[in-house]
Amino acid sequence: MVDLGSQRGQVLHLMSTATSIDCGSQVRRTSSFRSLMECMVPACCGGFQPTSPSSLSDSSSNSLSSSSTSSSSTSSASYESSPAHHSPSTSTVTGTFFGHRKGRVSFCLQDSTKSSRPLLLMEFGVPTSYLAREMRHGVLRIALECCGDNRRRVHSGSRSLYGVPVWSMYCNGRKVGYAVKRQVTANDATVLKVMQSISVGAGVLPKYMVSSGIDGGGDDQLMYLRAKFERVIGSTDSESFYMINPDGSSGGQDLSIFLLRSRVTPNGP
Repeated sequence: MVDLGSQRGQVLHLMSTATSIDCGSQVRRTSSFRSLMECMVPACCGGFQPTSPSSLSDSSSNSLSSSSTSSSSTSSASYESSPAHHSPSTSTVTGTFFGHRKGRVSFCLQDSTKSSRPLLLMEFGVPTSYLAREMRHGVLRIALECCGDNRRRVHSGSRSLYGVPVWSMYCNGRKVGYAVKRQVTANDATVLKVMQSISVGAGVLPKYMVSSGIDGGGDDQLMYLRAKFERVIGSTDSESFYMINPDGSSGGQDLSIFLLRSRVTPNGP
């Protein structure tokens, strides 16, 4: 593993075992996480074409079926607002971004770093390098909107937001494609097990520490960003996740994730 938490120069040292990163003494604000991502992803990384739900499903044998691309437009202002003031339910969860530089990034939510069963595992239709570039702008807000037709596809016995198979994805107000819920594979389980000792931090896992089945675009190393998030349940149709700074503060909310299930039903049968 490459421990980037203490690196300031160009030389990176390989570590043969998973090592926890104590960010409390070195990282005091979310901007430090952006600096770590900049170290892992060079500025010369090219752009990408927004993906369709079908292309995401085809790339993973365990992905759920995609839906129609039609959806209602959503005001980005609703994503950028603070948590609602009607005493929403809050808790703390662990969120992990992982993926190869040229491959698509996955996002995992867990009750804690030791949890073996994720609350939610999604594959985003954007490469890891794209998220890193967005973080350089100072704020990264990821909004995932459930289309009306997707909502009808969810069985009546499963009304949880975590049961939605396909989401429209927005980064800082711009639509960038789709996100697909998927089942945990053996490779995912290996990655999460390796990182059980890491509570907060960012780094690179060498190829020999993880299997090669994760979408990698030819890369040998798997990058990750792991942090605590404040989970805010606004209603059965909305949840928000705000990254907590390593010093325990949640000010700034530089990295936020929003799940929203639209109540608007598209036209047609």
